[in-house]
Amino acid sequence: MTDSYRPIVWKDNKLFLLDQRQLPHTETFVEVNDLKSCAEAIKNMTVRGAPCIGFTAIYGMALWIKNLNSQPKVEDCRRACDEMISARPTAVNLAYEVNRCFEMMKQALERGEESSAIFERLVAFGDQQIKQSHDKNSAMARLGVDELTKKLGDRKWNLMTHCNTGFLACGSLGTALGVISYANTLGKVEHVYADETRPYMQGTRLTAFELSKEGIPYSIVVEGAASYLMAHDKVDAIFVGADRIAANGDTANKVGTSTLAIVAKNYNIPFYVVAPISSFDISIPDGKHIEIEMREMNEITELRGIKLAPEGAQSVNPSFDVTDHRFITGIICEKGFIDPSRDGELVRIVKG
Repeated sequence: MTDSYRPIVWKDNKLFLLDQRQLPHTETFVEVNDLKSCAEAIKNMTVRGAPCIGFTAIYGMALWIKNLNSQPKVEDCRRACDEMISARPTAVNLAYEVNRCFEMMKQALERGEESSAIFERLVAFGDQQIKQSHDKNSAMARLGVDELTKKLGDRKWNLMTHCNTGFLACGSLGTALGVISYANTLGKVEHVYADETRPYMQGTRLTAFELSKEGIPYSIVVEGAASYLMAHDKVDAIFVGADRIAANGDTANKVGTSTLAIVAKNYNIPFYVVAPISSFDISIPDGKHIEIEMREMNEITELRGIKLAPEGAQSVNPSFDVTDHRFITGIICEKGFIDPSRDGELVRIVKG
């Protein structure tokens, strides 16, 4: 990734977001000036990907305090944070980062700091989290390649992924796609199959965009082709990201991930989840406690304003599903490799 493809840019005390709705054909940045427009950019998927949502929200909180005409109270900060968190409910990174911003603001106010100083503190925090993201993603990429080398041997691999988990989603190397990108630099990638990922087509528009930028050989496939590919020995392993991981390893990710994992289990193909600690939510015991975001029906019945379905057609549009931990070979985070079949291992590693 080069600076020209950074999805989040903070410059001159302003936030600029690469509009991922317009990719891959138009690369344009949207300027975000306040909390409301920041939350809307998260909700309408101008910016997407669990890590990038979290980073964007940090800068959004900085903009909120910058735009105030007077010193806020702690309760004002809490209300603003809750408004930001409500933009998208499933991805835990959003609440994780915003609640950390709240603690910073609360403590700073209790120390008597002026809002201008808190603004600078939040901006520095956002910068720091993006920088640390690169280091964490690099660590996960190395772990992923080491794990696959042990399981499949030192050869070239045919890999599959779902949705988009590269620099567009993470602000740096990427999680699942980061493993694939790193493997490619080592000459270990034969071919990548990218699910098109309906209805927002993140695979077709975004993963293909990133794979093209890096010169990685790939093919786009519809989700329904996964079983065909696995049955014909076209896939050696699958890597996906995560928006929320429960204490037992159940994982919420882009809808379609659960189906992919179940099919992979049938064909005995390794299925890995790659996600930073900020995507873990050990306060909930399992995936049944994860709220699933339901999006507008017209995302399915229309395409860029063109009606695809009969007038009045209804649709069901969950943005995520939950993959049972029994179908996950391993979860890779910056702290190490987690075998979700081992009771308590996930919580122990997350807590450090």
